[in-house]
Amino acid sequence: MHLTLDRLNAASPAEAAQMLDGLYEHSPWIAQAALAHRPFRTLAQLKHAMARVVAQADESAQLALIRAHPELAGKAMVSNTLTAESTNEQNKAGLTQCTPEEFARIQQLNADYNARFGFPFILAVRGPRGTGLAKKEIIDTFARRLANHPDFERAECLRNIHRIAEIRLNDKFGVEPVLGNRVWDWQEKLAEHTDPGYAERGQLTVTYLTDAHRACAQRISHWMRDCGFDEVEIDAVGNVVGRYKAATPDARTLMTGSHYDTVRNGGKYDGRLGIFTPMACVSELSRQRRRLPFHFEVVAFAEEEGQRYKATFLGSGALLGDFKPQWLDQQDADGITMREAMKAAGLCIDDIPKLRRNPTDYLGFVEVHIEQGPVLNELDLPLGIVTSINGGVRFQCEVTGMASHAGTTPMNRRRDAAVAVAELALYIEKRAAQDGDSVGTIGMLNVPGGSINVVPGRCLFSLDLRAPNDPQRDELEADVLAELTAICARRALSHSVEETMRAAAAPSAPEWQQRWERAVDAQGVPLYRMPSGAGHDAMKLHEIMPQAMLFVRGLNAGISHNPLESTTADDMQLAVDAFSHLLDQLDTEISNS
Repeated sequence: MHLTLDRLNAASPAEAAQMLDGLYEHSPWIAQAALAHRPFRTLAQLKHAMARVVAQADESAQLALIRAHPELAGKAMVSNTLTAESTNEQNKAGLTQCTPEEFARIQQLNADYNARFGFPFILAVRGPRGTGLAKKEIIDTFARRLANHPDFERAECLRNIHRIAEIRLNDKFGVEPVLGNRVWDWQEKLAEHTDPGYAERGQLTVTYLTDAHRACAQRISHWMRDCGFDEVEIDAVGNVVGRYKAATPDARTLMTGSHYDTVRNGGKYDGRLGIFTPMACVSELSRQRRRLPFHFEVVAFAEEEGQRYKATFLGSGALLGDFKPQWLDQQDADGITMREAMKAAGLCIDDIPKLRRNPTDYLGFVEVHIEQGPVLNELDLPLGIVTSINGGVRFQCEVTGMASHAGTTPMNRRRDAAVAVAELALYIEKRAAQDGDSVGTIGMLNVPGGSINVVPGRCLFSLDLRAPNDPQRDELEADVLAELTAICARRALSHSVEETMRAAAAPSAPEWQQRWERAVDAQGVPLYRMPSGAGHDAMKLHEIMPQAMLFVRGLNAGISHNPLESTTADDMQLAVDAFSHLLDQLDTEISNS
């Protein structure tokens, strides 16, 4: 018989500790200390209480906890002395059926890891979905983490131990994150579509209106229909729009969504988590045959990343009437204009102005997004409430000098375009650090036609500057562009700067932020408020309606715009539950008004 929170909360300390035995390998002190915080409203609250016990323990206790765990495919497995829980987990990952070559590789990694860190490698081998990682993924992760700093790796082991305990706790309570699993599965299936040149390398890249992009739109639209949306369409810029209608036709609308395009060689969750989380909510509303007193509009925005064309927030901007006609004549790397790409995709350019929404029809815009940073991961918190989205500005730049022979041109007579950009990059690093929370990045740097023995005569580069408020961003921008001018003047170079995106900082609407806070509190996890350093579609919708965002913890130090971007089905389940709670709040407010 599975445990229940009521039984756990009512049990004596000894009985309760026995109920939680085995969650943390040979370390009953963690559950015993956490039980002092009973009663628990949710399993998430219990999980966090145990994580806090470990976080507050001294280093020796944390190391003892790590060392209490067996090596993967190690001596304990060979001698059949693993705990029942560890045996089950290593079985699920196939580690008990290693080939001789796999076993030898893991044994060598175990030896190298212990020599470097002095404790065993810990990995939640049942993975983010709970069904088990592939052996190759385990081995690749093992090898990658050997390069970590010892302090970081100790913390990473503890994070994996908490994930192991979370899965074991689910097993004890007979809990499965059904909707979280569904959201996780949608993202995995959507990631099957990727642009040519990347698919062959096993990389995920989906840029605006490629075949992969159009296939994603079709899949999302079909899944929306399966969820029970009343209307689903692909609009004139490629947004996939699903509407779940209110009980009364003249009701106002709550909008949500995020983007389904990706950066090059990106992750599976950036943007897409904000599409599938509300879709899971609609699937439940439809299953219950329940109508809300407001229309619910979920938009999978066609473009946000600005990867194929120098146009950013194209999908969400079109809903504001902010689609710039000059974008249509931009060319991609293959010389295909946006106009040509849209026609080839069957989109009606003449209908783009009709996409503009009337703000008075809308209650607001909310967005769920993976954090794209390390904060929640380091704090062992699954959810975070966004207080504001940083303002940002982007440029495409070019510095021009003189290409010349690398062997015969003296250092003091060179007009080296690439060195000038390198000097600017170092300046940006120092200047942004002066503010503490400003950031600046040269993410793309290219020497066209460069050669190993030629001084670079041209250098193309991108410039991305962000800050929590507009005045701070503008000061950073002015200083960086002035420094670029000064560097080029001193080095006898010319330069050009083209602004490709400017987005104002977007503070969350207080009433919507509070709704997210109540929704997170209902899940039994602490409230954590944080700004967003990344740009999101919400900052575009902010121009015409109130908005607020919810962050979901990422794995692998919260890395994003990277294939290692990940999160768990359990955290996705919490996001779905929090979103459902927000819908319930709004239902109550409107029904009682």
